[in-house]
Amino acid sequence: MPEFTPDHRPADGLPFFASERAEAAWFFDWLNGAPEPAKDVLRTRAVHLASGGIATSMANDPVNYWSKALGFFRPIDRAAIVEMVDFYLAQGTPSATIQIAPELFPPDWDLLCAEFGLTAGSSWVKLSGSSDVAGEYPHGLRVEAVGPEDLDEWADTVFRGFGMPPEHLASLAAESARRGFIQPFGVWADQSLIAGASLAIVGGVGALLGAATLPEHRGRGAQRALIAIRAEAARRAGIDRLIAETGRPAPGGTNQSLDNLLRAGLSPLYDRVNWIWNNPQV
Repeated sequence: MPEFTPDHRPADGLPFFASERAEAAWFFDWLNGAPEPAKDVLRTRAVHLASGGIATSMANDPVNYWSKALGFFRPIDRAAIVEMVDFYLAQGTPSATIQIAPELFPPDWDLLCAEFGLTAGSSWVKLSGSSDVAGEYPHGLRVEAVGPEDLDEWADTVFRGFGMPPEHLASLAAESARRGFIQPFGVWADQSLIAGASLAIVGGVGALLGAATLPEHRGRGAQRALIAIRAEAARRAGIDRLIAETGRPAPGGTNQSLDNLLRAGLSPLYDRVNWIWNNPQV
């Protein structure tokens, strides 16, 4: 990833770009390092953009999630949008999500959205907090780092927990763990792996990634335990700051993942809208 050097500092002292950088780093790692045959079947590609940030494409994405432009660290302009759109047109990507921190929008953003057909989708909450969080380990569950022999099962569990088909997709996570970019953690009930998540350390912060529990085992505290063990791993690595993201619930709704992160002591940094681009040539 490029160096991120803007002067802006949010109120809690964490540069907003640290959160964006960490997310972009793991996204790039997963898509760029996709193993065969996943790379050919899914048609994955990841590039660094001249305008800052990265763009990833999964032209055969079964869940319409993995094609994204993100990780920007300077204000967006028309040239930046043109670069992203040209990349996705060249890849034959059916649609993509453009994710931009609130500080980086230009004054003519509405005009750019109209010109390129960008529409506002859901919002995600970026959070930050100390790695010195209280541990919550429910009775009857085993929570620990995942060894090499369990990586495929772990990745399969995480993707099924998110409701994503694990075929080919799960290999992206397992391969990233094998390369050591992410640290995988799991939760077992008896001998069954029921939940998983990972930690990535990027730029001096610990990113809490992808916690998911199989539907039939939810409500037992697995996600809270995964926050605790990843915080412990970050502290052992000398990291005192955690970041995370999760979906903003609709008015009147709830998001248990958000509740768990807030309960652990993380605080919202900002909301980030998912801007959707649809390929007019597909």
